[in-house]
Amino acid sequence: MSAARSEIEALLALMRTLRDPERGCPWDRVQSFASIARYTIEEAYELSDAIEREDMARLRDELGDLLFQVIFHARIAEERALFDFAAVARGLHEKLVRRHPHVFAELRELASDELQSSWEAHKAHERQASGRHGTLADVPRALPGLARAFKLGQRAGRVGFDWQRADQVSAKVREELAELEAAIEGGAQESIAEEFGDLLFALANWARHLQIEPESALRQSTHKFERRFEQMEALAAARGLVLAQLSAAQWDELWNEVKVHPKD
Repeated sequence: MSAARSEIEALLALMRTLRDPERGCPWDRVQSFASIARYTIEEAYELSDAIEREDMARLRDELGDLLFQVIFHARIAEERALFDFAAVARGLHEKLVRRHPHVFAELRELASDELQSSWEAHKAHERQASGRHGTLADVPRALPGLARAFKLGQRAGRVGFDWQRADQVSAKVREELAELEAAIEGGAQESIAEEFGDLLFALANWARHLQIEPESALRQSTHKFERRFEQMEALAAARGLVLAQLSAAQWDELWNEVKVHPKD
């Protein structure tokens, strides 16, 4: 038995013990698909954060945490006689072979655009085979808002429902901004929220046409803000200033100072 197979078997046995009705962990025993779903999502984000920080030791740990989530869900499914971990692995193997005919069947090289088209064609076929016929079927609702808006626009664009040029989307952004400003003047909070959402959706599609991944762009900007704010805190502390007592002018001075002399 290979080392990898041995370790997987050990994890599966550990999960069975944790879920054992008599001697298992009280917390693990009562969990369901729904109750641990948020932890699965959190583990994926922690994995992404480790990659972004280039922390390889943490990356190994986070991969383990995410694998444990897969094993947890598979164990719950096995207890309900739905499927088991072996079925999950087997299904993944079959799907990857099916989606890579250029590697396992046709044995020919494809250009990157051909690879993408082939991949999407196989995914569309799989959606139909599983009864999910719509173009927008199976875009996860748990995705972050900007990421899901980006993917929905991408899917719609593949069947021709899209702007032709980025400047057309920028015009849509300006239109949505004007509608938001009109809603603000009207004062109805529900309308303001709706128009604000429309503006964000338009921005996500503008990013797509500019070949920018909006979720990543926003994360970079928030990291930059976080870094600059921490530098302002450090400057204020060095000068004996109390943050809550700073005037708007003092905040502007600190902000401009860290912008001119940023420290990574």
